[in-house]
Amino acid sequence: MEVKAQSNNLRMSPRKVRLLADLVRGQKIAPALAQLSFSGKAAGLPIAKLVKSAVANAKHNFDLTEDNLFIKTISVDGGATLKRSIPRAQGRATPIRKRTSHIKLILGELVDSGHKEAKKQTLDKPVELKAVDTVKSDDDKTSKKLKNLDTDKNQAEGKAAKKAFATKMFQRKSG
Repeated sequence: MEVKAQSNNLRMSPRKVRLLADLVRGQKIAPALAQLSFSGKAAGLPIAKLVKSAVANAKHNFDLTEDNLFIKTISVDGGATLKRSIPRAQGRATPIRKRTSHIKLILGELVDSGHKEAKKQTLDKPVELKAVDTVKSDDDKTSKKLKNLDTDKNQAEGKAAKKAFATKMFQRKSG
């Protein structure tokens, strides 16, 4: 049984993330999380979060235990690169590439448990949608007239606000 999790567009360079990915590949879950927390690298936190997410997926979807899981594969690929520039001497600008990473993680089982597919979610009770009754007035003509008055009033207020804004915006200041 394989359990997958992935993190996309992590704002960290793939080269830096691969250092920790290589460190935990093939380890059981508890030692891998301990290794990540004590590594001192910034990439340890997002990778640990991803491992915990994969373990939660395994527990919830497949009823697997954490003791029986290990990190089967972990791969770090480059994501989209944000391109920025920094000013340099004599009016030049040099490019800065802010790299992102995609991390794909697959957990495997040490001893096969026999689970083949995810458990299906079912609702306890089907939800019934009820139609909402509209209130009708006795005199439909008066309700239509009131609606028309409301819309006319809103349109007039909108026009007045636009006119006031335009006159204020384009007034010439002397000085």
